[in-house]
Amino acid sequence: MAVPIAVSPAPAFALLGGVQIMLISGITVVSVALPAIQDEFRLSGGDLALVSTAYGLAFSGLLLLGGRLADLYGRRRMFMLGLGLFGVSSAAAALAPGLGLLLTARFAQGIGAALVAPSAMALLGVVFPDPYRRARATAVWGGLAGIGATGGTLLSGVFAEWASWRWAFGVPVIATAIALVAAPRLLPADRPVRRTRIDILGAALVTAGLSTLSYGLVESSYGPLIGGAVLVLAFMIVESRTAAPLVPPAFFAVPRRAVALAAIVLGSAGMATSFFFLSLHLQQVRGLSPLLTSAAFLPYGAVLIGTGAVAGRLLARFGIRIVLTTGLITAAAGLVLVGRFDGALIAGLLVLPLGIALTFAGATVAAVTDVPDEQAGLAGGVVNTAMEVGPTLGLSALVSLAGGTTSGYGFALGIAAVAFILMAPIAALLLRTPR
Repeated sequence: MAVPIAVSPAPAFALLGGVQIMLISGITVVSVALPAIQDEFRLSGGDLALVSTAYGLAFSGLLLLGGRLADLYGRRRMFMLGLGLFGVSSAAAALAPGLGLLLTARFAQGIGAALVAPSAMALLGVVFPDPYRRARATAVWGGLAGIGATGGTLLSGVFAEWASWRWAFGVPVIATAIALVAAPRLLPADRPVRRTRIDILGAALVTAGLSTLSYGLVESSYGPLIGGAVLVLAFMIVESRTAAPLVPPAFFAVPRRAVALAAIVLGSAGMATSFFFLSLHLQQVRGLSPLLTSAAFLPYGAVLIGTGAVAGRLLARFGIRIVLTTGLITAAAGLVLVGRFDGALIAGLLVLPLGIALTFAGATVAAVTDVPDEQAGLAGGVVNTAMEVGPTLGLSALVSLAGGTTSGYGFALGIAAVAFILMAPIAALLLRTPR
């Protein structure tokens, strides 16, 4: 096994974690700036939706393939290749003169991110060979998605208020360049490449299926929904019959892992939906500016960071089952408080991120526990896919329930809270993981 170049794993984790935050922030960093993009390019509502979702569609659709490529061809190699593509496409988006190049760049960003994210998560196992320290690092890693999403929303408001929307893509160019310089110095070298056949048919089916399904959910279109479901079903059939599957069916057969992935989907859905409804409420009902709307999420981000910092210790002391079930119940309470949109809102912005952070920490550790080293990249791809699928599922389902009114927003968040409550006893009963 390759020996990490860094004397201490802390700088390597800082690099990997910073990149993960940047990738997740790419989903939300244009959210508040979308009206400015629409005005500059004179876009229709459909075109604007594509600008918003193109990155996530490519990102979520290719994560499983990205994880498999990391396992086969080297984690640092795929990490740096994906970073390079992400940086170049970010520069293209920042300089885009029109919709065509902007959309192409957003899709390319998603492709790069799909190579980077599972590779980065797989590298944790090499940077932290000790199981105890790896579990603590993985617990912190589970909270980075929330920090990235919150940070992207905050930056989006700053760019919309004080600068051009193009800075939403310019800043990642600088960050990517720094990461590319640091990676060879801080990350372990790859093992020799193990030549193995890639399941091309499976990769094509799952990529097309997840992308089409996600698009159908975002657009509430039955055609893509049915087509995506058929492609995903075909992927499952192919994987059960091929000799070298992209995702071995046995990977999902472990009840602990299935419960953990469901909790990640639920947690990311609750977080994204609360962000969406709260942003609309603060701007359309309370009349706040984009900058003040973004600033309202500062307490949320602070709690996420604080909880993530101690999540590893909590897991070591109380175990995965207690931390995860406590997180689910706490997140449910936070959704109810936020959904009232009254004086309890501030309390909700403190309680909800506490629950989300605990949910992500416990579920992420449970999902990757006992995964063989040769499937570490695959595990990273699956976990990140769950984080990406959740917001799409949550927004499509709960926005339809909300009906466009503040009272409807509260009702939808209440339904989400019920889902968290129902998930808690399932997690408590089925999680069988070491402390």
